[in-house]
Amino acid sequence: MSTYTQDIDAVAKLRDSKSGTWDAINPESVARMRAQNKFKNGLDIAKYTANIMRADMENYDKDSSKYTQSLGCWHGFIGQQKMISIKKHFEGNTDRRYLYLSGWMVAALRSEFGPLPDQSMHEKTSVAHLINELYTFLRQADARELNDLFRELDAAREAGNKEAEKAVQDKIDNHKTHVVPIIADIDAGFGNAEATYLMAKQMIEAGACCIQIENQVSDEKQCGHQDGKVTVPHEDFLAKIRAVRYAFLELGVDNGVIVARTDSLGAGLTKQIAVTKEPGDLGDQYNAFLDCEEIAASDLANGDVVINREGKLLRPKRLASNLFQFRKGTGEARCILDSITSLQNGADLIWIETEKPHVRQIGGMMDEIRKVVPDAKLVYNNSPSFNWTLNFRQQVFDAWSEEGKDVSAYDRANLMSAEYDDSELSAAADEKIRTFQADAAREAGIFHHLITLPTYHTAALSTDNLAKEYFGEQGMLGYVKGVQRKEIRQGIACVKHQNMAGSDIGDDHKEYFAGEAALKASGKDNTMNQFS
Repeated sequence: MSTYTQDIDAVAKLRDSKSGTWDAINPESVARMRAQNKFKNGLDIAKYTANIMRADMENYDKDSSKYTQSLGCWHGFIGQQKMISIKKHFEGNTDRRYLYLSGWMVAALRSEFGPLPDQSMHEKTSVAHLINELYTFLRQADARELNDLFRELDAAREAGNKEAEKAVQDKIDNHKTHVVPIIADIDAGFGNAEATYLMAKQMIEAGACCIQIENQVSDEKQCGHQDGKVTVPHEDFLAKIRAVRYAFLELGVDNGVIVARTDSLGAGLTKQIAVTKEPGDLGDQYNAFLDCEEIAASDLANGDVVINREGKLLRPKRLASNLFQFRKGTGEARCILDSITSLQNGADLIWIETEKPHVRQIGGMMDEIRKVVPDAKLVYNNSPSFNWTLNFRQQVFDAWSEEGKDVSAYDRANLMSAEYDDSELSAAADEKIRTFQADAAREAGIFHHLITLPTYHTAALSTDNLAKEYFGEQGMLGYVKGVQRKEIRQGIACVKHQNMAGSDIGDDHKEYFAGEAALKASGKDNTMNQFS
């Protein structure tokens, strides 16, 4: 017997026990409302989605073609429409398709200060608020989809069509939720380890099953694709990873997932010299990457900081900003050490922020990491900060040059030019872009591919196209031809925007509450009927 049917029976018994005072309560209406509210709070969601993500990680370990993906969403509506589209285009299947919450987009789009750079200057609580908003919209998508099925069920019953009734009932009983895992960006923790713990709790309570944290200094935090990044010693970062794990465990989300991101590849600076007690310990390994000069005691100047290593006095290079500089060319080695230590101390997944999308570069680092942690898995940023077209055309150009293929028809520095769009090189590069995720999942240990800021760019692009046409010579045709006609023909759910906003759900609730006296919005004069 289905949960839906069980609920009807349970509520009927409860109603009958109330000595006639609940006679007007319809048990099936209650069962419908319960089905539409499967997740009661964020912790329900976090526990449910954490189990999904853990199962996906196990499946990836067995078969690298089972990698996962997500797109960054900066508003609940954007996340909702993404999942509605996925269900529409992939036969209701949301498997291995997540949401990503980008700290960059929170800073740029969700701060009360207005647009900000990705430097953790926005309100700390904005992240948890967006998680809650995303899941509110996804739960509403469930309610809307089920409401449409309930109406289909009523229509089948009214027509006496038992076969149609059974088919719709099966859809209700086996309904696939729009709620999926979210990977949520906590930046560098918004302060010390205690601040990280408190912020993580808020995010988990809002529904986050996976929290991503980076090894930058909180008050010096920069976007991973900008200059000026400053990292912290390993022990500082590991304390924050433990803080996030404690938050998960305190709230009963035992399967919570932590992504440890290292920005060391592009970060040439540190604010602190690590504490070290003996040669070769973690602090000593961190300090070994510092750019130092050997000096004698007589060379010491006022205020100098020195390190004693193997009986030698080493003076780290200190900048006017009071930051210390790493030796050039040590970025990959630091990323490898960062990743290994994070995985050995509570992280589940790693993220290496790179300057370009190159499978061999990423795979080379992962090979070293997996020598120590064999099941290491990456979350990877398929970043809009990369010029994908130019990068991959240059990769093909370089590969062809190494193979001795004639590339004289191409100017490597100018490969972004549209004149190459129909060329053999362009076709080869586009194919490498198309297969990048599958190739990197197979060859570089990437479990999860995400695009951090895609919906930021799509909103800008679609708005530009509409503004150009509507305010230009096309006038209203610019909207009709460029938007509405496409919505209708592509079956975009929000073409019926009143329905999308919950009007039909509200009508049905009014009928539950007031019966025939309900004043409903979906009558014959509702203009949305033009889209039926």
